[in-house]
Amino acid sequence: MSKVLIATKINGEAHEFACEPSASLLDALRDDLRLTGTKEGCGSGDCGACTVTLDGEMVCACLVLAPEVAGRQVGTVEGIAEDGALHPLQAKFLEHAALQCGFCTPGFLVAAKNLLDRNPDPSEHEVRFWLAGNLCRCTGYDKIVRAVLDAAAELRQERAGA
Repeated sequence: MSKVLIATKINGEAHEFACEPSASLLDALRDDLRLTGTKEGCGSGDCGACTVTLDGEMVCACLVLAPEVAGRQVGTVEGIAEDGALHPLQAKFLEHAALQCGFCTPGFLVAAKNLLDRNPDPSEHEVRFWLAGNLCRCTGYDKIVRAVLDAAAELRQERAGA
C-alpha cells in the first residue's frame, strides 16, 4: 500500500506526515510524529490510555484511522502544559499523588481537561462519570477525582481573579 500525506493541526500547530491508509492515529502520533505521551493500553478502545481530542471531542486514538484527522484539530497530553509550565491539572495530579505507574495518566489528563473546558464546576459524580472510560490499575480513582476537583477549584479562582 502506498502512504497518504496527512495535513492536520496537533496541539494548535500544523503538522504533515505520511502514513499507511490503515494506520491508527495512535500509531501516527507515536511513530510518525514522536508524540509518545499517548499510550496504547488495550488497542480496542476499552481502557482510555490513548484518549486524545479530535475537534474538541474525546476519542480513543487506537480506534481512529490516521487519515481521518486530515484538516482537523487533534489535542494530546503534550498540549496541556502551557509555555513550559504545568497546567493546574498536571500539578494537582502530582500534589494528590494521583498516579503511580503513570501509564493511564495521559488519558486521564486529556479527559479531565476536556471536562473542565466544558464544565468548570463539576460535581464529584460528574467527574467520575466523565472519567469512566479511563481505567487505572494502580491508584484506584479517589486521588484522581480529588485532583480534578482541586484543579477545577484553582482554575475557577484564577478566572475570578483575572
